[in-house]
Amino acid sequence: MIAIVDYGMGNLRSVSKGFESKGFSVKVTKSPDDIHNSSGLVLPGVGAFGDCIKNLNQLSLIEPIKNFIKQGKPFLGICLGLQILFEESEESPGINGLGILNGKVIKFSRFEDTSLKIPHMGWNQVEFKDKLQILKGIPTGSWFYFVHSYFPAPEDTANIAGKTHYGIDFTCAVSTDNIFACQFHPEKSSTLGLRILENFALICGEKGKLRM
Repeated sequence: MIAIVDYGMGNLRSVSKGFESKGFSVKVTKSPDDIHNSSGLVLPGVGAFGDCIKNLNQLSLIEPIKNFIKQGKPFLGICLGLQILFEESEESPGINGLGILNGKVIKFSRFEDTSLKIPHMGWNQVEFKDKLQILKGIPTGSWFYFVHSYFPAPEDTANIAGKTHYGIDFTCAVSTDNIFACQFHPEKSSTLGLRILENFALICGEKGKLRM
Protein backbone atom coordinates (compact mmCIF):
# COMPACT_ATOMS: atom_id res chain seq x y z
CA MET A 1 0.00 0.00 0.00
CA ILE A 2 1.14 3.51 -0.83
CA ALA A 3 0.10 6.04 1.80
CA ILE A 4 -0.53 9.71 1.03
CA VAL A 5 -0.23 11.80 4.18
CA ASP A 6 -3.27 13.94 4.95
CA TYR A 7 -2.37 16.81 7.27
CA GLY A 8 -4.90 19.27 5.91
CA MET A 9 -2.63 21.13 3.47
CA GLY A 10 -2.29 19.10 0.30
CA ASN A 11 -4.01 18.78 -3.04
CA LEU A 12 -4.61 15.20 -2.02
CA ARG A 13 -7.27 14.33 -4.56
CA SER A 14 -5.08 15.37 -7.48
CA VAL A 15 -2.21 13.23 -6.19
CA SER A 16 -4.37 10.19 -5.47
CA LYS A 17 -6.11 10.50 -8.87
CA GLY A 18 -2.70 10.60 -10.52
CA PHE A 19 -1.77 7.22 -9.06
CA GLU A 20 -5.23 5.78 -9.73
CA SER A 21 -5.09 6.85 -13.37
CA LYS A 22 -2.08 4.55 -13.74
CA GLY A 23 -3.84 1.64 -12.06
CA PHE A 24 -2.36 1.91 -8.56
CA SER A 25 -4.39 1.98 -5.36
CA VAL A 26 -3.39 4.45 -2.65
CA LYS A 27 -4.68 5.38 0.78
CA VAL A 28 -5.04 8.98 1.94
CA THR A 29 -4.45 8.80 5.67
CA LYS A 30 -3.71 10.56 8.97
CA SER A 31 -2.89 7.29 10.73
CA PRO A 32 0.63 6.63 12.08
CA ASP A 33 -0.10 2.89 11.72
CA ASP A 34 -0.92 3.31 8.03
CA ILE A 35 2.33 5.19 7.54
CA HIS A 36 4.30 2.48 9.34
CA ASN A 37 2.69 -0.32 7.34
CA SER A 38 2.88 1.30 3.90
CA SER A 39 5.28 0.21 1.17
CA GLY A 40 5.73 3.81 0.02
CA LEU A 41 4.95 7.22 1.46
CA VAL A 42 3.91 10.40 -0.36
CA LEU A 43 3.98 13.77 1.40
CA PRO A 44 2.33 16.44 -0.75
CA GLY A 45 1.60 19.97 0.37
CA VAL A 46 0.54 23.48 -0.52
CA GLY A 47 0.85 26.39 1.90
CA ALA A 48 3.22 27.71 4.54
CA PHE A 49 6.19 25.83 6.03
CA GLY A 50 5.28 26.70 9.64
CA ASP A 51 1.64 25.69 9.26
CA CYS A 52 2.71 22.37 7.78
CA ILE A 53 4.97 21.55 10.72
CA LYS A 54 2.27 22.68 13.18
CA ASN A 55 -0.35 20.42 11.60
CA LEU A 56 1.99 17.43 11.47
CA ASN A 57 2.81 17.96 15.15
CA GLN A 58 -0.84 18.22 16.13
CA LEU A 59 -1.56 14.95 14.34
CA SER A 60 1.52 13.27 15.89
CA LEU A 61 2.89 12.48 12.43
CA ILE A 62 6.42 13.89 12.68
CA GLU A 63 8.05 10.82 14.20
CA PRO A 64 6.14 8.29 12.05
CA ILE A 65 7.34 10.09 8.92
CA LYS A 66 10.93 10.30 10.17
CA ASN A 67 10.90 6.63 11.19
CA PHE A 68 9.51 5.60 7.81
CA ILE A 69 12.35 7.40 6.03
CA LYS A 70 14.93 5.93 8.41
CA GLN A 71 13.70 2.44 7.51
CA GLY A 72 14.86 3.07 3.94
CA LYS A 73 11.45 2.68 2.32
CA PRO A 74 10.57 4.82 -0.73
CA PHE A 75 9.48 8.38 0.07
CA LEU A 76 8.13 10.98 -2.37
CA GLY A 77 7.85 14.63 -1.31
CA ILE A 78 5.96 17.14 -3.44
CA CYS A 79 6.30 20.95 -3.17
CA LEU A 80 5.94 21.70 0.56
CA GLY A 81 6.63 18.01 1.12
CA LEU A 82 10.12 18.70 -0.26
CA GLN A 83 10.71 21.87 1.74
CA ILE A 84 10.01 20.44 5.19
CA LEU A 85 12.70 17.79 4.70
CA PHE A 86 15.19 20.58 5.43
CA GLU A 87 16.19 22.17 8.73
CA GLU A 88 14.47 25.55 8.38
CA SER A 89 12.78 27.98 6.04
CA GLU A 90 12.91 31.74 5.60
CA GLU A 91 9.13 31.56 5.33
CA SER A 92 8.75 30.56 9.00
CA PRO A 93 11.72 31.76 11.11
CA GLY A 94 12.24 29.79 14.32
CA ILE A 95 10.30 26.75 13.11
CA ASN A 96 12.32 23.57 12.73
CA GLY A 97 11.76 21.35 9.71
CA LEU A 98 12.21 17.58 9.77
CA GLY A 99 15.98 17.96 9.40
CA ILE A 100 16.26 14.88 7.19
CA LEU A 101 18.45 16.92 4.83
CA ASN A 102 20.89 19.65 5.83
CA GLY A 103 20.19 23.11 4.48
CA LYS A 104 17.43 25.68 4.45
CA VAL A 105 14.60 26.91 2.25
CA ILE A 106 15.02 30.42 0.86
CA LYS A 107 12.86 32.97 -0.97
CA PHE A 108 13.28 34.14 -4.55
CA SER A 109 12.95 37.81 -3.57
CA ARG A 110 16.26 37.83 -1.70
CA PHE A 111 17.95 37.94 -5.12
CA GLU A 112 16.31 41.32 -5.90
CA ASP A 113 15.44 40.57 -9.51
CA THR A 114 12.43 42.83 -9.94
CA SER A 115 11.57 41.21 -13.27
CA LEU A 116 10.64 37.97 -11.53
CA LYS A 117 7.00 37.37 -10.70
CA ILE A 118 6.65 35.73 -7.31
CA PRO A 119 5.27 33.13 -6.85
CA HIS A 120 6.98 31.29 -9.67
CA MET A 121 3.94 29.81 -11.37
CA GLY A 122 3.64 27.79 -14.55
CA TRP A 123 5.65 25.40 -16.71
CA ASN A 124 9.43 25.31 -16.64
CA GLN A 125 12.20 22.98 -17.73
CA VAL A 126 14.04 20.74 -15.30
CA GLU A 127 17.63 19.64 -15.86
CA PHE A 128 18.07 16.36 -14.03
CA LYS A 129 21.48 15.62 -12.54
CA ASP A 130 21.28 11.89 -11.88
CA LYS A 131 19.87 8.80 -13.55
CA LEU A 132 17.18 7.70 -11.11
CA GLN A 133 14.71 4.86 -11.40
CA ILE A 134 11.92 7.29 -10.52
CA LEU A 135 12.91 9.33 -13.60
CA LYS A 136 12.96 6.38 -16.00
CA GLY A 137 11.59 7.48 -19.37
CA ILE A 138 11.83 11.19 -18.53
CA PRO A 139 14.46 13.13 -20.50
CA THR A 140 16.42 15.89 -18.86
CA GLY A 141 15.08 19.25 -19.95
CA SER A 142 11.47 18.08 -19.63
CA TRP A 143 8.77 20.56 -18.62
CA PHE A 144 6.94 20.44 -15.27
CA TYR A 145 4.44 22.64 -13.48
CA PHE A 146 5.50 24.90 -10.57
CA VAL A 147 3.69 27.04 -7.99
CA HIS A 148 6.03 28.33 -5.26
CA SER A 149 7.83 31.33 -3.74
CA TYR A 150 10.56 29.40 -1.91
CA PHE A 151 13.09 26.73 -2.89
CA PRO A 152 15.62 24.53 -1.07
CA ALA A 153 19.32 25.21 -0.76
CA PRO A 154 20.90 21.85 0.22
CA GLU A 155 24.25 21.95 2.01
CA ASP A 156 25.30 18.71 0.36
CA THR A 157 25.25 19.18 -3.41
CA ALA A 158 25.21 15.39 -3.80
CA ASN A 159 21.54 15.56 -2.77
CA ILE A 160 20.64 17.78 -5.74
CA ALA A 161 18.75 15.76 -8.35
CA GLY A 162 17.40 18.54 -10.55
CA LYS A 163 17.66 22.27 -11.25
CA THR A 164 15.46 24.84 -12.97
CA HIS A 165 16.23 28.37 -14.18
CA TYR A 166 13.94 31.17 -13.05
CA GLY A 167 16.05 34.29 -12.78
CA ILE A 168 18.64 32.04 -11.16
CA ASP A 169 19.41 28.35 -11.29
CA PHE A 170 17.68 26.82 -8.27
CA THR A 171 17.37 23.32 -6.86
CA CYS A 172 13.98 21.86 -7.73
CA ALA A 173 14.54 18.18 -6.90
CA VAL A 174 16.56 16.27 -4.31
CA SER A 175 17.31 12.60 -3.82
CA THR A 176 18.99 10.08 -1.56
CA ASP A 177 18.83 6.30 -1.73
CA ASN A 178 15.17 6.17 -0.66
CA ILE A 179 14.02 9.81 -0.99
CA PHE A 180 12.94 11.72 -4.05
CA ALA A 181 11.33 15.11 -3.54
CA CYS A 182 10.46 17.77 -6.08
CA GLN A 183 9.41 21.41 -5.95
CA PHE A 184 7.26 20.97 -9.05
CA HIS A 185 3.92 19.17 -9.05
CA PRO A 186 4.04 15.84 -10.94
CA GLU A 187 0.30 15.40 -10.43
CA LYS A 188 -0.26 18.62 -12.43
CA SER A 189 2.43 17.97 -15.04
CA SER A 190 0.59 15.90 -17.62
CA THR A 191 2.12 12.72 -19.08
CA LEU A 192 5.65 13.01 -17.71
CA GLY A 193 4.46 14.02 -14.26
CA LEU A 194 2.22 10.98 -14.11
CA ARG A 195 5.18 8.90 -15.25
CA ILE A 196 7.01 9.95 -12.07
CA LEU A 197 4.07 8.75 -9.96
CA GLU A 198 3.94 5.51 -11.93
CA ASN A 199 7.67 4.92 -11.52
CA PHE A 200 7.42 5.59 -7.79
CA ALA A 201 4.57 3.09 -7.42
CA LEU A 202 6.51 0.45 -9.32
CA ILE A 203 9.54 1.01 -7.10
CA CYS A 204 7.36 0.60 -4.00
CA GLY A 205 6.01 -2.69 -5.33
CA GLU A 206 9.48 -3.93 -6.05
CA LYS A 207 10.82 -2.63 -2.71
CA GLY A 208 13.67 -1.06 -4.62
CA LYS A 209 15.70 2.10 -4.25
CA LEU A 210 15.07 5.36 -6.05
CA ARG A 211 18.64 5.57 -7.39
CA MET A 212 19.76 3.38 -10.27
